[in-house]
Amino acid sequence: MGSPTKPARTALVLGGGISGLLAARELAAAGLTVTVLEATQNWGGCVGSHVVAGLTLDSGAESFATRSSAVADLAGELGLAEKIVEPRPGGAWVQLPGGARELPKTGVLGIPANPWDPEVRRTLGFAGSLRASLDRFLPASLGASEDVTSVSALVRARMGRRVLERLVAPVVGGVHSADPGLLDVDMVAPGLRAGIRRHGSLAAAVAAQRRSPAAPETPVPPSGTSGSPDAGRQPLAKAGSAVAGLEGGMHTLVSALLDDLQKRGVTLLGGSAATLVARTSDGWHVTAAGATYDGGLLVVGLPGPAAVGLLLPAVPALAGRSPESGPDVRLVTLVVDVPELDRRPRGTGILVAPQAPGIEAKALTHATAKWDWLAAAAGPGTHVLRLSYGRREGSAVAGIPAAGPAPASDAELLAAALRDASALLEVQLEGKDVVDWDVVRWEGALPFAAVGHRARVAEVRDLCAEQPGLAIVGGWVAGNGLAAVVSDTRREIQKMLG
Repeated sequence: MGSPTKPARTALVLGGGISGLLAARELAAAGLTVTVLEATQNWGGCVGSHVVAGLTLDSGAESFATRSSAVADLAGELGLAEKIVEPRPGGAWVQLPGGARELPKTGVLGIPANPWDPEVRRTLGFAGSLRASLDRFLPASLGASEDVTSVSALVRARMGRRVLERLVAPVVGGVHSADPGLLDVDMVAPGLRAGIRRHGSLAAAVAAQRRSPAAPETPVPPSGTSGSPDAGRQPLAKAGSAVAGLEGGMHTLVSALLDDLQKRGVTLLGGSAATLVARTSDGWHVTAAGATYDGGLLVVGLPGPAAVGLLLPAVPALAGRSPESGPDVRLVTLVVDVPELDRRPRGTGILVAPQAPGIEAKALTHATAKWDWLAAAAGPGTHVLRLSYGRREGSAVAGIPAAGPAPASDAELLAAALRDASALLEVQLEGKDVVDWDVVRWEGALPFAAVGHRARVAEVRDLCAEQPGLAIVGGWVAGNGLAAVVSDTRREIQKMLG
């Protein structure tokens, strides 16, 4: 393909994940001619789908955080506002060495808003709740004044070891596949430390985040929305609810985005992995799958190591600033015919404390207990279970040494999933109960927000900002979660468009 006749009004987007697709939509809404280059034939990145036992299921993200309206606003713009649904009440559990306990329903990363809530006290014990309650008497500066700190250091300093090991480590391990001692709290829980300074304690900061109404994280108006900026918005959840989903699955958001992009005339090219990026006098030149493309603007929505490596020849100052790759995660989906699970023995699912013996999975989601629409589609007695495996290799969690190698082959994963689901749900599952199953591998796709990662990301973005017409988007720069990615992508594209 030759160079466009008007490079300044054209844009290239590398990567067809949510951030790349949303960036393309923002650019097209501004009147640019946009081409998206994706290495695979799959769109949406970590928001994918697969068919198991005739059910089209999410193969990656299956919900979004509701503490901001970022994802709900996007869904509304794409005609999906009426499809936003809340999970079934009942909450999740945590598997501890002494058995299963309910997770606090008003927490952030497992950090409780009230250490004396009944479910918190049952999990921590009297001594643990007493230690955690001392948080309100500590100086607001403790854990909140350092330039950077880990989740582990903050929680241990303010609420103590039991909160860290029994509540936070299972949640962080289940969500981020990593030790809370490795993760930058400002990346995985933005605004939490500022909340401590504002409200005086960690518990109060958590409570404030939980009760905050969903509000846009940036002043950027939604693209393609007619009338008021609030058009299509609906209340997401009652007080205390932290997540929502879409009827039919989160993958329907990707389908709607793709339909929207096609209507806007965006060119979507799968099987086009970018291999070379170079600056030109009036924009950017990209080589992908033997073809060449030119654009006045370039948006890179690739994972961190790939993004930095690809840009290095054009931006030599990026040398030595490549982020670490994320952990490899394996997701086992079981569709089972077990009517005994109709009673939802562990609510919507269960997270596993790293010190819990005999369990290899880090989390189990009882999807048909969590989403009414899926339970209706599956039918009585049929249940969808999702078990995830794999923490960051070589890491301990909350100071507890990592277990041996996780199951690797599909057969090993199926056997482990049946053992773990039986133990976690306290309902015996056997091979004959399995209607169908699948394994999805996410290799390094989950952003790894290590301590210091935020500063490195800021350096990378500052260096790229010096290059006219260049933007970097994606989970590794925005932080984990759809809400963070959507907000950050819109903000960066609006900055690029000036």
